[in-house]
Amino acid sequence: MRKVVFTTDDTEGTANTENSFSTETRRHRGRQRERKKIHPPIQGLTKFRISSVRSVFSAVNLKSRVSLCLCVSVVFLLIGCARKPDPNTLVMIIESSPINLDPRVGVDSQSQRIDELLFDSLLRHDEHFQIQPSLADSWEIHDPLTYIFHLHRGVRFHNGQPLTARDVKWTFDSLLTGKLRSTKTSTFTKVSRIDVSDDYTVIFRLKEPFAPLLWNLSGAAGIVPYGSGEDFNRKPIGSGAFRFVSAQQDKNVVIERNPDYWATPARLDRVEFKVIPDATTRALELRKQSADVAINSLVADTVVALERDHDLTVVQAPGTIYAYIALNLRDPILKDVRVRRAIAYGIDVQPIIHYLLRDEARPAYSVLPPQHWAYDGNVERYPHDPARARALLDAAGYRPVNGVRFHITMKTSTEESTRLLAAVLQEQLREVGIALDIRTFEFATFLADVTKGAYQIHSLRWIGGNQDPDIFENLFDTASFAPKRANRTFYSNPQVDELIREGRGTLDQQKRKAIYDQIQQILADDLPYINLWYLDNVLVHTNRVHGIEISPSGNYDFLRTAELAQ
Repeated sequence: MRKVVFTTDDTEGTANTENSFSTETRRHRGRQRERKKIHPPIQGLTKFRISSVRSVFSAVNLKSRVSLCLCVSVVFLLIGCARKPDPNTLVMIIESSPINLDPRVGVDSQSQRIDELLFDSLLRHDEHFQIQPSLADSWEIHDPLTYIFHLHRGVRFHNGQPLTARDVKWTFDSLLTGKLRSTKTSTFTKVSRIDVSDDYTVIFRLKEPFAPLLWNLSGAAGIVPYGSGEDFNRKPIGSGAFRFVSAQQDKNVVIERNPDYWATPARLDRVEFKVIPDATTRALELRKQSADVAINSLVADTVVALERDHDLTVVQAPGTIYAYIALNLRDPILKDVRVRRAIAYGIDVQPIIHYLLRDEARPAYSVLPPQHWAYDGNVERYPHDPARARALLDAAGYRPVNGVRFHITMKTSTEESTRLLAAVLQEQLREVGIALDIRTFEFATFLADVTKGAYQIHSLRWIGGNQDPDIFENLFDTASFAPKRANRTFYSNPQVDELIREGRGTLDQQKRKAIYDQIQQILADDLPYINLWYLDNVLVHTNRVHGIEISPSGNYDFLRTAELAQ
């Protein structure tokens, strides 16, 4: 059965650092050979219409459909061999092992999402990405350079040690002083020093006004005990709703309920995160009832098949994972905004969402998700309009010759959904006279080229990083050009640069909202990115699981409220 959760457009992010690539894409790293040939337009496809999306989807995805049918046909044989599930352990499928469970170090999605269960941060964020209290009961901004946090009393780490301001200071000092090597250090470069006035008061002193500080102290910025060193990740000790039990690389991670948790305790006794890299095997584990939960790790066709299983429930809710097309503005063709707008008008997102993504996504009009307090959807939009696209290309001086105005190249990884998207875009843009050549590479090569700016067009996703409006500085500030930062489009607009500075230095949220509205409106006009969609959160669980509540960020917070039927 399928359960759909509806929220309003006005209705958390897991990452305080950049994570622009999906786990589905990362699984291919180092696993396939580089393919460097230029793909000609797919033969046998008619002029693009909704039916041609169906054709491309069927042609490219035939192998996965056959695999799925075989999966379904053998599952009944496997059910008889399946062990009876542990009544006290929820088994959750994850695609890869967490890299490092030290919350000061781990930046991959699995590390950060599991860390949020093991550790508490000073602050948290709600479904609107508003900052809320956590370990800090309250805070005050004495002046733009001084933030004072008052800690909740009576909190203890899993080893029984009290959590005090000394632990908070140690957690961040180990990053600021270089005692610990971590990419998260860059998140706190605006912090001058951290002072402790008593056991439950900690003071952050800044070098300059920096409004994103509160966001950076939330989510996966968990507090560790004083003295925790480089080997802390081997047996992490937090203060969260769950405590660490064990971890085996590429096999599992086991956590258990913290019976002495200071806030609302978890209802599950134990959770096993079972590592299953293969998508077909993940589906089999759910149907065998040897796993209980999988979130955002099943392909759309598989979800359609699994929702027919009366022993499983599918929950779908709006998410924040943002898919986009990036355009290299240093390219002599793409530097013309009329060409970029023509490409946007030439793309028809709705049939792609319907046929390729099986309606598991919603159109995007900004980098920020619609649930965000800083989101502005009242911007220039580009509905599918081939006639207008052709007129813009004519005006830009690109007249068709034998039906082709110019060639541009889209680089992709070997990940199947990305290649499928490229094939559909190839057909859509052909209708307006643009010949899209597709070059597919093994992921490491693809990423290296994108990071260097050695591309014309590519498509990727932002996961977590787009839940804080300070992402605009990383993506679109002139000072953030690749390869050092993530402005891989080489977009430069002095007005946007100035607005980004204002947004970072303004503490009043209403004023910040007005600033970010302007940034979103300018970006919608200039089009360094073409917005595609936000992927829905899709969770499949066995019917012995109850109390699932999915957050927009797609993290694992639902394990705090979930319970197993006895």
